[in-house]
Amino acid sequence: MTPFGARLRDLRRQRSLTLTQMAADLNVSAAYLSALEHGKRGRPGPGLVMEICGYFGLIWDEAEALKRLALLSQPKVTLDTSGLSPRATGFANRLAECLRDLDDEAIVALDELLVRVRPMRRQGRKGRRSDRFSA
Repeated sequence: MTPFGARLRDLRRQRSLTLTQMAADLNVSAAYLSALEHGKRGRPGPGLVMEICGYFGLIWDEAEALKRLALLSQPKVTLDTSGLSPRATGFANRLAECLRDLDDEAIVALDELLVRVRPMRRQGRKGRRSDRFSA
């Protein structure tokens, strides 16, 4: 399940909506909505995210949070290590190899470490820390 899918499911369940009912209201198939929730489809387009925000009455910070989750929710990620050091390439391969075996505690610790060590040039966007994973 992706961060976006988990949040979408939470929003739907908080309002006691069935998957079929929500899909019909959004004019998408229930199979597609289920695949979004379970991370079996790529991240939704900005139009659908905006439609979902409107559907649930999400505005301001809540809407921005859902948009950020959508951006973090590509279920299949390709990492280009060309031009990086051999150590960086090895690290990327080890991470890809063991990611499924990491528990939530380890993932949170690694995510927090990445937030702390991320190069300043990339944080220059008003100090946003929106790249942090949150479910």
